[in-house]
Amino acid sequence: MRDSIIQGKIREIAEADGEFHPDAYEFVSDAVAFTAKVLDRSEKTDKHVSGRELVEGFKLLATQQFGPLAGEVLKGWGIKDSRSVGFIVFSLVNSGLLGKTEKDSMDDFKEGLDIENDFSYLPELEAESAYSISEKVIID
Repeated sequence: MRDSIIQGKIREIAEADGEFHPDAYEFVSDAVAFTAKVLDRSEKTDKHVSGRELVEGFKLLATQQFGPLAGEVLKGWGIKDSRSVGFIVFSLVNSGLLGKTEKDSMDDFKEGLDIENDFSYLPELEAESAYSISEKVIID
Protein backbone atom coordinates (compact mmCIF):
# COMPACT_ATOMS: atom_id res chain seq x y z
CA MET A 1 0.00 0.00 0.00
CA ARG A 2 1.27 3.43 -0.91
CA ASP A 3 2.47 5.61 1.97
CA SER A 4 -0.23 8.12 2.99
CA ILE A 5 2.28 10.99 2.86
CA ILE A 6 3.12 10.15 -0.76
CA GLN A 7 -0.58 9.78 -1.57
CA GLY A 8 -1.20 13.21 -0.06
CA LYS A 9 1.63 14.71 -2.10
CA ILE A 10 0.25 13.12 -5.28
CA ARG A 11 -3.20 14.56 -4.55
CA GLU A 12 -1.64 18.01 -4.06
CA ILE A 13 0.21 17.72 -7.38
CA ALA A 14 -2.96 16.62 -9.18
CA GLU A 15 -4.95 19.50 -7.71
CA ALA A 16 -2.25 22.02 -8.63
CA ASP A 17 -1.92 20.69 -12.19
CA GLY A 18 -5.68 20.32 -12.59
CA GLU A 19 -5.40 18.28 -15.78
CA PHE A 20 -5.35 14.65 -14.61
CA HIS A 21 -7.08 12.60 -11.94
CA PRO A 22 -4.86 11.77 -8.93
CA ASP A 23 -5.09 8.07 -9.86
CA ALA A 24 -3.26 8.90 -13.11
CA TYR A 25 -0.26 10.15 -11.12
CA GLU A 26 -0.28 7.06 -8.91
CA PHE A 27 -0.53 4.81 -11.95
CA VAL A 28 2.37 6.52 -13.73
CA SER A 29 4.46 6.22 -10.56
CA ASP A 30 3.55 2.52 -10.39
CA ALA A 31 4.40 2.16 -14.09
CA VAL A 32 7.90 3.52 -13.45
CA ALA A 33 8.52 0.90 -10.75
CA PHE A 34 6.89 -1.82 -12.86
CA THR A 35 9.01 -0.97 -15.91
CA ALA A 36 12.23 -0.96 -13.86
CA LYS A 37 11.29 -4.36 -12.47
CA VAL A 38 10.37 -5.81 -15.89
CA LEU A 39 13.66 -4.54 -17.29
CA ASP A 40 15.48 -6.03 -14.27
CA ARG A 41 16.62 -2.66 -12.95
CA SER A 42 14.68 -2.54 -9.69
CA GLU A 43 17.52 -4.04 -7.63
CA LYS A 44 20.32 -2.06 -9.27
CA THR A 45 21.83 1.23 -8.21
CA ASP A 46 20.76 2.88 -11.46
CA LYS A 47 17.03 2.19 -11.68
CA HIS A 48 16.49 4.77 -14.40
CA VAL A 49 14.15 3.97 -17.27
CA SER A 50 13.93 6.10 -20.38
CA GLY A 51 10.75 7.79 -21.51
CA ARG A 52 10.38 5.31 -24.36
CA GLU A 53 10.83 2.34 -22.02
CA LEU A 54 8.33 3.84 -19.60
CA VAL A 55 5.69 4.31 -22.29
CA GLU A 56 5.99 0.63 -23.29
CA GLY A 57 5.87 -0.48 -19.65
CA PHE A 58 2.92 1.84 -19.05
CA LYS A 59 0.96 0.18 -21.87
CA LEU A 60 1.77 -3.30 -20.58
CA LEU A 61 0.79 -2.46 -17.00
CA ALA A 62 -2.45 -0.80 -18.13
CA THR A 63 -3.34 -3.89 -20.14
CA GLN A 64 -2.53 -6.21 -17.24
CA GLN A 65 -4.45 -4.20 -14.66
CA PHE A 66 -7.46 -3.05 -16.67
CA GLY A 67 -7.72 -5.50 -19.57
CA PRO A 68 -10.22 -4.43 -22.23
CA LEU A 69 -11.16 -1.35 -20.19
CA ALA A 70 -7.61 0.06 -20.18
CA GLY A 71 -8.27 2.79 -22.73
CA GLU A 72 -11.48 3.88 -21.02
CA VAL A 73 -9.86 3.99 -17.57
CA LEU A 74 -6.91 6.03 -18.82
CA LYS A 75 -9.14 8.43 -20.77
CA GLY A 76 -11.28 8.82 -17.66
CA TRP A 77 -8.17 10.00 -15.83
CA GLY A 78 -7.38 12.48 -18.62
CA ILE A 79 -4.53 10.52 -20.22
CA LYS A 80 -4.70 10.78 -24.02
CA ASP A 81 -1.20 10.01 -25.26
CA SER A 82 2.46 9.68 -24.35
CA ARG A 83 2.76 13.44 -23.80
CA SER A 84 0.18 13.08 -21.02
CA VAL A 85 2.41 10.47 -19.41
CA GLY A 86 5.43 12.76 -19.81
CA PHE A 87 3.59 15.70 -18.24
CA ILE A 88 2.74 13.53 -15.22
CA VAL A 89 6.31 12.19 -15.00
CA PHE A 90 7.78 15.69 -14.96
CA SER A 91 5.20 16.85 -12.40
CA LEU A 92 6.34 13.97 -10.18
CA VAL A 93 9.99 14.86 -10.88
CA ASN A 94 9.44 18.53 -10.05
CA SER A 95 7.82 17.54 -6.76
CA GLY A 96 10.73 15.28 -5.83
CA LEU A 97 8.78 12.00 -6.05
CA LEU A 98 10.74 10.80 -9.10
CA GLY A 99 14.26 11.47 -10.29
CA LYS A 100 15.61 12.25 -13.74
CA THR A 101 18.88 12.49 -15.59
CA GLU A 102 20.20 15.48 -17.55
CA LYS A 103 19.24 13.68 -20.76
CA ASP A 104 15.55 13.28 -19.83
CA SER A 105 13.11 15.67 -21.46
CA MET A 106 9.50 15.97 -22.58
CA ASP A 107 10.73 15.10 -26.07
CA ASP A 108 11.16 11.53 -24.79
CA PHE A 109 7.36 11.38 -24.63
CA LYS A 110 6.41 12.85 -27.98
CA GLU A 111 5.26 9.50 -29.36
CA GLY A 112 4.63 5.90 -28.44
CA LEU A 113 1.18 6.01 -26.88
CA ASP A 114 -2.17 6.81 -28.42
CA ILE A 115 -5.03 5.80 -26.13
CA GLU A 116 -7.55 5.69 -28.98
CA ASN A 117 -5.49 3.21 -31.00
CA ASP A 118 -3.20 1.33 -28.62
CA PHE A 119 -5.95 -0.32 -26.61
CA SER A 120 -8.33 -1.12 -29.43
CA TYR A 121 -6.76 -4.52 -30.09
CA LEU A 122 -5.82 -5.94 -26.72
CA PRO A 123 -4.79 -9.51 -27.62
CA GLU A 124 -1.68 -8.08 -29.29
CA LEU A 125 -0.76 -6.06 -26.20
CA GLU A 126 -1.46 -8.91 -23.80
CA ALA A 127 1.29 -10.89 -25.50
CA GLU A 128 3.86 -8.21 -24.59
CA SER A 129 6.72 -9.20 -22.29
CA ALA A 130 9.84 -7.70 -20.79
CA TYR A 131 11.71 -8.90 -23.86
CA SER A 132 9.35 -7.13 -26.23
CA ILE A 133 9.62 -3.89 -24.25
CA SER A 134 13.40 -3.99 -24.56
CA GLU A 135 13.21 -5.05 -28.20
CA LYS A 136 10.88 -2.17 -29.14
CA VAL A 137 13.08 0.39 -27.44
CA ILE A 138 16.26 -0.95 -29.07
CA ILE A 139 14.80 -1.46 -32.55
CA ASP A 140 12.72 1.76 -32.79
